[in-house]
Amino acid sequence: MAESAPKPKPPSELFGPDPLADLPTGDYRRSRVRRRRTTGTARISLNLTAMIDVVFLLLIYFMAGTSFKLGEEIYRMDLPERGPSNAQRDPFELDDEPLRIRIASVGQRGRSYRIRVEGPYQQPDTFEELLTFLRERQIGPFTTRGLFEADHPIIIEPTRTARWEHAMGAFNAAARARYTNITFARPGG
Repeated sequence: MAESAPKPKPPSELFGPDPLADLPTGDYRRSRVRRRRTTGTARISLNLTAMIDVVFLLLIYFMAGTSFKLGEEIYRMDLPERGPSNAQRDPFELDDEPLRIRIASVGQRGRSYRIRVEGPYQQPDTFEELLTFLRERQIGPFTTRGLFEADHPIIIEPTRTARWEHAMGAFNAAARARYTNITFARPGG
């Protein structure tokens, strides 16, 4: 007779006692099913309704907080003119700094005046000396050693308490010296 193959040993004999053998059969299967569901691919879901509400609230906030004005795109810019007249201009030439003449009324009831020419000049005491000062420093057709051209800006700055006739005396001296760009500053400013 032929010998038959030996019977395989049960797993409990090979690996030792089964730790799940004490559990009832229903509980064991439920835990395996539950484990399969939790170890599968995780699904993330976002509540887009709340996010859309936040986006609309931010949109309304920024629209209400912004003021739309017509003049926002207009900026004042002092650009040099382009054309043939500027082609010969020296690019390193400095702008003319205006000559400032300060007038103050002093003395009893402001009958006297004081003239102050801004800069390192000998200060004139009278309007006649101011006229001489301005004529000597003007560049003319016959003299080139002057400092200022006829269109050089001159600003007359009366103090707050200066009398009108004293401010006009300085203006007249500059006009008699043939300067063409004479302006007044605000009194005391």
